[in-house]
Amino acid sequence: MPVKYHFECVDCHLEYPGDKVVYLCPVCEALNKPGQPPRGVLKTVYPYERIKALAPPGLLFDMLERDHFLPLLPIGGMNSWPWLHIGETPLYQGNKWTGGRVNPGTDGSSEGQKGGMVEVGSENDDFELFFKDDSQNPTFSFKDRASALVSAWARENGISTLVAASTGNAGSSLAGICASQGQRAMIVVPAAAPLAKLTQILMYGAVLVPVKGTYDDAFELSVQISKKYGFYNRNTAYNPLTIEGKKTVSFELFSQLNHQVPDRIFIPVGDGVIYSGVCKGFEDLLKLGIISRMPVLVAVQAEGSSNLINNLRSKKFVARPSRTIADSISVDVPRCFHLTAACMNEYHGESVLVSDQEILNASLKLSRATGLFAEPAAVAACAGMLKYRGQGLIPAGSKNVVLLTGSGLKDLSAVQSSIQIPNPMEPDLDSVETYIKKHFSI
Repeated sequence: MPVKYHFECVDCHLEYPGDKVVYLCPVCEALNKPGQPPRGVLKTVYPYERIKALAPPGLLFDMLERDHFLPLLPIGGMNSWPWLHIGETPLYQGNKWTGGRVNPGTDGSSEGQKGGMVEVGSENDDFELFFKDDSQNPTFSFKDRASALVSAWARENGISTLVAASTGNAGSSLAGICASQGQRAMIVVPAAAPLAKLTQILMYGAVLVPVKGTYDDAFELSVQISKKYGFYNRNTAYNPLTIEGKKTVSFELFSQLNHQVPDRIFIPVGDGVIYSGVCKGFEDLLKLGIISRMPVLVAVQAEGSSNLINNLRSKKFVARPSRTIADSISVDVPRCFHLTAACMNEYHGESVLVSDQEILNASLKLSRATGLFAEPAAVAACAGMLKYRGQGLIPAGSKNVVLLTGSGLKDLSAVQSSIQIPNPMEPDLDSVETYIKKHFSI
């Protein structure tokens, strides 16, 4: 297969061929220090001028979409892609957060079921609001986009065993995708990871390695395992293909919004790789002349795990221990810090911090008004949007997207303080009559 891309170090700009296993730039990796975000993250670069010539300007995106965006992906074809349905997740329009009307497709089917747009009422707000629900992926999280691409590349290159560090979602994602591909997976996790995610990993047949430590400890151990045994490492940002997999959401958003660029996208941030991926997707479209401007990307972090945002303007990175209910974005040392910071600087990105209580409040509001139940890390993006809205920071007439990156079923314990399960009652009408009248106007 001819090489159609290469890697470029975001720090020293050295280039590396795209036909070999490569993680960080070896020159910059040699300078990395413990407790500091790694230098040497690689960016995937395509022959944009050659791709431009594949179709007339007005038809280029449609051609790429029909071809599954293969000219902008580091794999040779879709034969290596998992057979599971990954991506093409619903985009819900939900200003009012009430109702539930579904627009029927032209063939009589529900557009939402096919990755189209589902309208959820309207609102007096003077801006448009959309929810991109990636909990509809096979393992119920956004991470399937990255796992699928890493797995496909491994399959094309004869690699059968993959390893990853995870707080749960990336691990359960890789485990599930590998199960669908006949590959083996080893997942290194903090022992405190949510039970639902650990259960997923084991049900998919992966080898689970719980460690007495943090996500950062698990990350370093997985790298050591990869180097000693040659297992292909899927770690976020460490493997540049994770960014390429996650960028596919940008292509979908552009398509689902009828070839319009949203004005603002709220993104939950831990390591920063989702943020960098979303940026990379729109940047690809910009370099191809398909779009003329970038959306404003808003990095949303929990106040208890804000090491990326807090260090954006610091001369020296200082990590503070992370403590938040949003385990999927609980990170001490963001592995994609430098690339995310560069993206925010170049394309005028924004950031906002939200408290755990704001996340819980947003979780209840989102679930009860839309029927979308997302895990705390995903709801952080929604809480960030609500904070912007409350401060009058969302311009009139603008299109705004909230990325919902994982299902609420991933971590049921996190929301227990927000709900109360009723005590058992006798199964007769007299016993429940007072209870019914309390909850309904009868």
